Amino acid sequence: MAVTLNSAEAALKSVYLGVVANQLNINANPLLGKIKQSSANVWGKEIIKLAPYGINGGIGAGSEDGNLPTAGNNKYVQFKTSLKNLYGKIEISDKAIRASENNAGAFVNLLNDEMEGLIKASSFNLGRMLYGNGSGLLATTSAGLEAGTKYFTVSDARNIIEGMILDVYAEDVKNETFSGYRVSYIDRSANKVYMDFPSNLGTLETGANLYVQGSKDFEITGLEAIFGSGDLYGLSRTTYPWLNAYKDNNEKEISDIVLQDAIDALEDKAGGEVDFISCARDVRKAYQQYLSYYKRNVDIMELAGGYKAITFNGIPLVADRFVESGTLYMLNTKDFVLHQLCDWNWLESEDGKVIRQVPGYPTYNATLVKYADLICDRPIAQAKISNILSTVTNPFEIVEASEG
Repeated sequence: MAVTLNSAEAALKSVYLGVVANQLNINANPLLGKIKQSSANVWGKEIIKLAPYGINGGIGAGSEDGNLPTAGNNKYVQFKTSLKNLYGKIEISDKAIRASENNAGAFVNLLNDEMEGLIKASSFNLGRMLYGNGSGLLATTSAGLEAGTKYFTVSDARNIIEGMILDVYAEDVKNETFSGYRVSYIDRSANKVYMDFPSNLGTLETGANLYVQGSKDFEITGLEAIFGSGDLYGLSRTTYPWLNAYKDNNEKEISDIVLQDAIDALEDKAGGEVDFISCARDVRKAYQQYLSYYKRNVDIMELAGGYKAITFNGIPLVADRFVESGTLYMLNTKDFVLHQLCDWNWLESEDGKVIRQVPGYPTYNATLVKYADLICDRPIAQAKISNILSTVTNPFEIVEASEG
């Protein structure tokens, strides 16, 4: 028994850790694979970073013997945010370990299955958080839980997946109404989230908010925080208007002109160079429809992590399940850094062990941890286009109709 646990300890530290870190840093999400990760600017439990804005003022022209330009140093502000605590946990029963202790192959398969499950769950969670606002909100109920039923109806179920353990907060209530229940099934066509509630749980009104267990207000600062309102990284957007990103909320059909207008606006305002476009799946389909109407070839690009994307003027355009319907982001990923205290690592006990028995239970667990947060140096150089229609008008049908 001791040999098996020691072997598992060694495998988790020397074999699986590097593989898991690589999978979560590069392969978890195509956008995450484009973002630099760094331990710079981490001070204790916080990220404190000087962010430049504008240009150096010490430039000018003058006469042959006149005064030289007045020096104007670069202007900086201080971004400040706390490191977010990201966890992933595996659990193996004592029975499973004993059953495989005399079969090395079976034990390796046991660990492989657990690690694959951890990577899948962590990748989903990281991808979701990238597009969130840090609050951890998954969805809001559009129809409450009725007595005797075991499902919520939500406005959008894209951030929820089977197996999640959720906390449910009633509207305007700080403490959980329900907590610790797992998602058993999702009817995505009807946006119904089925939970493993007991049948006598009671009722809950419309407007309840769903969060991953224990995660409310503890998640990384994702894209929606950058395109939101209120303070960002401890600074007021009113005081520093360049913290306001470009947003276009007018209803429109997708086209090359719409994309180019946003790129031109970013270049004019901030010298931004868009190198990544992320959109909802209905937006990608609408753009493919637009290309087909004009008999345009669809160019394919391969990204880090093995992802494939169609392109606009050489810029990858990626559909991501976590982007809200009708929405498209145009990003300069060089402006983003995931600041971290350290890379993914196992949580160790005082004796250096990563596998520990759960007190009072015949199970062992290990916890993967990372302390990090996402910072965008230049929010003004990023764009969000909303209310994009899911279909595009065929211009040639319009011409034929007018000629007829």
